Amino acid sequence: MGMEITRTLGRSGIDISALGFGCWAIGGEWQAADGQPLGWGKVDDEESVRAVRRALDLGITFFDTADTYGAGHSERVLGRALGKRRDDVVLATKWGNVFDEDTRTLTGSDHTPEYARRALTASLERLDTDHIDLYQLHLSDLDPALAAELRDLCEEFVSEGLIRAYAWSTDDPARAAVFAEGEHCAAVQHALNVMQDAPEMLALCEESGLASINRSPLAMGLLAGKRQGPKDAGDIRSRPPAWLQGFGDGASADPQWLARIDALKEILTSEGRTLAQGALGWIWARSPRTVPIPGFRSVAQAEQNAGAIEKGPLTADQLTEINRLLAR
Repeated sequence: MGMEITRTLGRSGIDISALGFGCWAIGGEWQAADGQPLGWGKVDDEESVRAVRRALDLGITFFDTADTYGAGHSERVLGRALGKRRDDVVLATKWGNVFDEDTRTLTGSDHTPEYARRALTASLERLDTDHIDLYQLHLSDLDPALAAELRDLCEEFVSEGLIRAYAWSTDDPARAAVFAEGEHCAAVQHALNVMQDAPEMLALCEESGLASINRSPLAMGLLAGKRQGPKDAGDIRSRPPAWLQGFGDGASADPQWLARIDALKEILTSEGRTLAQGALGWIWARSPRTVPIPGFRSVAQAEQNAGAIEKGPLTADQLTEINRLLAR
């Protein structure tokens, strides 16, 4: 069936692939100050580089990372993988968290304008580039008045040529609306998957002309068919924090979530899709502004995610049926 393979990044005029790749996992292991794992376990950097390059070959042009993923490591690996092909892609990263790159530890957060400029300079160096295409505030619950200062600072970064556009990574539509007042705000990054709809946020994106960049499109792997939490102690899902929905105690998947996913399986795997491809197809069908950013750690995962583009969005009827099955 297929689909339009490119979308415009909000009102920026920047063309991106309708599927982005999220680069949290390729950052490897890192931790909170109390030892809570914040990565997805061990990674093979050479495989990560191959996976990024495979994604490029398959038409993926949007990569989303953050300075704090792997405490700087994700940006370094991504910069190395892109190399001379930097200008073929749209790079998104985030700031607001403070970390120690040597010990790979998250040490706090900093919402000051002074820190934002230091963080941007550091990200440009790690990514080995002279500009960030989409710079995103990573403090989801920041006071809106403080965020407004950072929005104005981002406008300065645009005029200096350091960034092309900016966004806030938040699940609160009222906060996203504060950033949307800025001329070069192009998007909001928020959670969205077939189990966690976000109608208010999608309405804001429609009204404000923003792209909806979707984290957790596969619900941390549950919508890719994972039934059990990981055994790797360095994986965030092995000790899920309170905000990580879908995982119960002992890292096993929430039985209610699994039951709902089972109920949707027949629709999501229609037309020869994998479960993950169906979950991405739901997101594309939900709104033409959506850009899901599933994670990946291997060439095989990169190929499966990219394969969703050929299958395209689900139909309006399938969306209606899914809402009925989930009693929405």
